[in-house]
Amino acid sequence: MTSRAIGARSFDFDRQVAVMAIVNRTPDSFFDRGSTFALDAAVERSLAAVDAGADWVDVGGVPFGRGPAVSVQQELDRVIPVVEAIRAASDVVVSVDTFSAEVARQSILAGAGVINDTSGLWDVDMAPVVAASAATLVLTHSLAPPRSEPPRPEYTDVTADVIAFLENRVARATAAGIPLERLIVDPGHDLNKNTYHSLELTARLEEVVAIGLPTLVAVSNKDFIGETLDRARGERLEGSIAAAVICIMKGARIIRMHDVRAAVAAARMTEAVLGLREPAYAIHNRE
Repeated sequence: MTSRAIGARSFDFDRQVAVMAIVNRTPDSFFDRGSTFALDAAVERSLAAVDAGADWVDVGGVPFGRGPAVSVQQELDRVIPVVEAIRAASDVVVSVDTFSAEVARQSILAGAGVINDTSGLWDVDMAPVVAASAATLVLTHSLAPPRSEPPRPEYTDVTADVIAFLENRVARATAAGIPLERLIVDPGHDLNKNTYHSLELTARLEEVVAIGLPTLVAVSNKDFIGETLDRARGERLEGSIAAAVICIMKGARIIRMHDVRAAVAAARMTEAVLGLREPAYAIHNRE
């Protein structure tokens, strides 16, 4: 991995972990249950995340899992004003979590520097749309059509299957004209996976990292953490931080998190342990 220009910022993923904040303009998001559905609330949460140290903000208008249909226009009405407001106030990287090529196209025009496609190129126009821009594309492993997650996913070897899928999507993206330096991969914790699958992916994440592209992990408050620890939504911070740190130790360089302040502290501490950054100061037993 080398330095990446993403939006207005540069990242050296050999020595840096980026923290991606989550802001959902949806009434039915799995974690926040609509707390940032109002435009003012979404913008306020986004800028608070920047103040807390987020490197970029991921804006979503449609959850991945089951739920009522949302039209392209509805999704645009939800995400575009937030992208524009963040872009006007900060140089933070803005990504849009969407599986719609048209939403991706208009989000890029509004100032998004990343398209976070949790469907793994379900929309056949997604790769050409991103290729025609300067945006970065996140390729995520998932199996079912968006909004129709199957109840019992099965794998021969979940990690090997995820890697094969991601390598296939990387090939499709590059064939469409997106250079490797504008691609990121995400194994898709919990997306069409049960708790054992997500735990195994975490334990073997270095195999995903070996694809050779920056690896994003979206582990925050996921059900695999809740089921492992018997913790309800809203009570999974410690497990989320633990999972994120394990993933960083195994090579992940972007963590998608709800609690930005805690995630930034965990990321910076892990960077220091790995020898990627110096402590803010070091006077203990040195004077």
